[in-house]
Amino acid sequence: MKRPWNGSLALPGIFFVLFLFPASLTVCRASDMEEHSKDLMTLSIEELMDIEVTSVSKKLQKLLEAPAAVFVVTQEDIRRSGASNIPDALRMVPGLQVARIDANKWAITSRGFNGRFANKLLVMIDGRSVYTPLFSGVFWDQQDTLIEDIERIEVIRGPGATMWGANAVNGVINIITKGAKDTQGVLLSTGAGSEERGFLNLRYGNKIGDASYRVYLKYFDRDTSVAPGGGEAADAWNVLRAGFRADMEMKESDSLTLQGDFYNGEAGITTTAATLTSPFQSTSSDDTYIAGGNLLARWRRAFSSTSDMALQFYYDRTEFKFEDIEENRDTFDLDFQHRFALGGLHEILLGLGYRLTRDDIKSSFYLSLDPESRQDNLLSAFVQDEIELLKEKLVLTVGSKFEHNNYTGVEIQPSARLLWTPDPDHSVWTAVSRAVRTPSRAEDDIRINSRVVPPGVFDPALPAILAVLGDRNYESEELIAFELGYRLRPLERLSLDLATFYNLYDNMRTLELGSASLETTPSPAHIVVPFTAANMMDGETYGVEVSADWQALDWWSVHLAYTYMEINLRLEGGSTDTTSEENVEGQSPHSQISLRSFMDLGKGLELDIWARYVDDLPDLNIESYTTLDARLSWKPRKDLEISVIGQNLLDKSHREFAPELINILATEVERSVYGKLTWRF
Repeated sequence: MKRPWNGSLALPGIFFVLFLFPASLTVCRASDMEEHSKDLMTLSIEELMDIEVTSVSKKLQKLLEAPAAVFVVTQEDIRRSGASNIPDALRMVPGLQVARIDANKWAITSRGFNGRFANKLLVMIDGRSVYTPLFSGVFWDQQDTLIEDIERIEVIRGPGATMWGANAVNGVINIITKGAKDTQGVLLSTGAGSEERGFLNLRYGNKIGDASYRVYLKYFDRDTSVAPGGGEAADAWNVLRAGFRADMEMKESDSLTLQGDFYNGEAGITTTAATLTSPFQSTSSDDTYIAGGNLLARWRRAFSSTSDMALQFYYDRTEFKFEDIEENRDTFDLDFQHRFALGGLHEILLGLGYRLTRDDIKSSFYLSLDPESRQDNLLSAFVQDEIELLKEKLVLTVGSKFEHNNYTGVEIQPSARLLWTPDPDHSVWTAVSRAVRTPSRAEDDIRINSRVVPPGVFDPALPAILAVLGDRNYESEELIAFELGYRLRPLERLSLDLATFYNLYDNMRTLELGSASLETTPSPAHIVVPFTAANMMDGETYGVEVSADWQALDWWSVHLAYTYMEINLRLEGGSTDTTSEENVEGQSPHSQISLRSFMDLGKGLELDIWARYVDDLPDLNIESYTTLDARLSWKPRKDLEISVIGQNLLDKSHREFAPELINILATEVERSVYGKLTWRF
């Protein structure tokens, strides 16, 4: 099929990378190579618990001292897992539900309410929000970076709204990449396999004066998956991506970061759309064309060890096109924060933010938005006070986020967190928070003609459209969350992390049946049966999340994650919705287990095994499944690594999820093997 559109935003970034590689005047010596993250085998359990995180309080703090359910995926975790993309790396996090729909689409959420259009999880890359205001979720086929450049992924389960704002309802994922000074020299990573048909990662880092920089180029081509009942699906996926980062130390107290990414690719999809003529639906396979780019600038100034400020601006452009549907979106975001000590007991953190997003959407008969172009503004401010009640023992953190949006006006999201650290091996924390999920563009303006019923059902002579409609009166969904956590190191080689939660939800989304009406455009004339978005469901969720790290032997470590969760929802009186309650309850597994084993066998050999169990999803007719991944790696020399990775080794293929709202073909995840070579010089 002739490509109608070239995603030209990606080209300047790709040329930028290709130009800088040969134009660099200095080739880094081996001694200037990338500073690798510490191998997990060299980290003691104490050091693992002392890993620093920033996403909980927007400042560096030890994991043991974070008053939230936070889990850190390190670069070493990613490397040894064999994961080739960000969604697969997130499978090791307790409390997250990760399921693949087809070869390029995922359903990812935290603490329930999963789906391709899951809308209660905020995702950021280096502090840049990547959720789309179209449906308050993430298009995971568009979000990526050079996986070797990821320093860590910080995942907060539970509300992060006081720091990060609306839509950080059930969790926050912050993907943090390495500084440019830590990625010096050349990295070449390439490979191929049964599903990974081919990939190439190329990165170069150097210095100019006091500034460090890197540029990268990434390409992958992923094979189609298995269609239900057998045969190949039409969901192949390929993306070309390029980017850069520069870090400058302008003064002893000032630093500046500039970075950007550009991408262009295709993601296959099969859809079944409603039509007004017999057989009243059509199935087609085509490519979704995706392209975009972003630019970010961040300035930091440190006034003292207890006072600093940061100013960040980014611009983000996304484009996608599938058949007659097209969206182009521009986002401008400005964020300021200031931290300072007040007296001897208080540490104050203040922040201000402004975001403007503007879209242009071309609609089709199947899916349309009215108006097709819209601009939304978001103003925000937050204040947080960290109060040391007992020196180095008891800390109370209180704060609130204040936001004004175009849909529901002012939203206030307070929280209170208490941390008790009786000794360096134990910490107990508890929290009470309020968070909201504000309406999305879709819930306000969308119309989905989901199904056409032949004549004779609603009208003797006319077909009828079952249409899902947005509502300008849709309100914010609300959450009151209660959390309790305990971290401990009972043995020198063992650490445990336990988190429990009880969430109360109100104003949850339902689809309410309205009165049928006659519509003459487009022809032929037809009946419209509307199902309109409303806030007529409430309920609660509760669960427990456990993770454990055990250094069994000097050369062998074991990492366990377990999740148990229950969802109980209720429709309000007068609701006509007959599907939402059961659907939501049945789309997230009750139990999940992840068990990873890392072994250093000596002479440069590593053997890593990862087993996972996921409970059934009865509403989606998905059976429980167990997967096994294995990785064998050999380092014949310090700068060269050769590895073979097998994924989903226990069965030929299995289903993990099914689509909602948009009727796409959900495929099966196949057994796969690929080889990888990584060379640093």
